[in-house]
Amino acid sequence: MVNPYMQWVPVPAMQSLPFGGLPIPLIGQPQASMGKQKPYTMRPPINPEVKRQMMQMMMPIMNNMFRMSMPDAMNWMAHKIKVKPGIKFDEVIESMNLRANQLNFKHVGENLMYKDFQAVLNDKDAPRIEVHSYCDIAVGRELLKISPEFVVFLPCRIAVMEDGDKNIWVLMIDWNMDWVAGYSQQMGITPELAKGAMELRDKMENIMQAGANGDI
Repeated sequence: MVNPYMQWVPVPAMQSLPFGGLPIPLIGQPQASMGKQKPYTMRPPINPEVKRQMMQMMMPIMNNMFRMSMPDAMNWMAHKIKVKPGIKFDEVIESMNLRANQLNFKHVGENLMYKDFQAVLNDKDAPRIEVHSYCDIAVGRELLKISPEFVVFLPCRIAVMEDGDKNIWVLMIDWNMDWVAGYSQQMGITPELAKGAMELRDKMENIMQAGANGDI
């Protein structure tokens, strides 16, 4: 009997050994075997060719089993809320910053991308797009103690943008501690850190909701 979820996955043609004889890196190991690590311990970099081949092995699953295109993958990774009709772009930003201040989140930067589209690319028709950065310094520090590589995701960012129909959206990268429920201990996530990370995401969503609703 054919598995209906696997019928579109092609049988790989093994022209050579996986990874072409390259040593497969030790990506991780059981937390119990690692012992106590010094905070901010950086892990060895992964060979770019090994990383490329590992990603290539995942492509049939994403493209054939899930029928996932690049826009689909980006949509999967994004948490987004549509702004209520009648709320202006600047009102969204104002509401977000007010809510961030109430939550003791620091607004640490902004990238007004649409202005560069206009000034550098002479694109006067591009929709308005801004990316605003916020930071909870205490939670960020604890995350970096466990995995300094996490710095590539910091500070937390919320994008505000118009779509092709001039609807306004607020978006952030979607990460949720519920996804690793039951695996926190193996991943070295302490209860305190898990609580802090959940509070961090909840506050980021609170800021997004405030912007989408035009709350003062």
